[in-house]
Amino acid sequence: AMLRLRLLTWDVKDTLLRLRQPVGQSYAAEARAHGLQVQPEALGRAFREVYGAQSRRFPNYGHGQGLSSRQWWLDVVKQSFRLSGVRDEAALTKVAEKLYRDFCSSHNWEVLPGAAETLSRCRQLGLRMGVVSNFDSRLEVVLSQCNLRHHFEFVLTSEAAGFAKPDGRIFEQALRLGGARPEQAAHIGDDYSRDYRAARAAGMHSFLLRAAGQDEGPEVPPEHVLPTLSHLLARIEK
Repeated sequence: AMLRLRLLTWDVKDTLLRLRQPVGQSYAAEARAHGLQVQPEALGRAFREVYGAQSRRFPNYGHGQGLSSRQWWLDVVKQSFRLSGVRDEAALTKVAEKLYRDFCSSHNWEVLPGAAETLSRCRQLGLRMGVVSNFDSRLEVVLSQCNLRHHFEFVLTSEAAGFAKPDGRIFEQALRLGGARPEQAAHIGDDYSRDYRAARAAGMHSFLLRAAGQDEGPEVPPEHVLPTLSHLLARIEK
């Protein structure tokens, strides 16, 4: 390979895995099973608002602020329902616990087209592989349940690292774990600032997964853009 890569690091959400359905629908379905009627659209809006507020108040799942990521998520779920008008606290606690467990499983996540094949091909090329994701500690289980965990030598979450992308320190930890210098490594992700630009700022190569027609956003050299994951091999095998 022209790039002489030794290590590939991967974002997960919307790069390798995506939610099977919008959060509002998953939450509303679980609520119905507990006898609560909530509109999925209202729940979706409430979730986005609550998730944003919680992320600003307690960044990176409350790391270093005395919150566990589990508590962080249970609070987000309950607040989303409260904001949607649900008042039954006992039911809310049950729903939140169940949703926290369910979002660990392939019940809620699906593998993006081309992901499994691309990961297999990269391993066949002899590349070391790791995950760098702004995710909580459930990610190991999620990847195992979706049958992707075996592709990776390490899974580095922002919760475990103590830093979230775009902080360069999470990439430095990944390079140590992968035993590579920055110029020997490339990161693949779907977010311009957290994945593409942050990895480059850390001295790595990077590729931005950006579906055709999804061109709003900053200019990126075309050879760094992946219209699908299957385009990666051609980019690194040059």
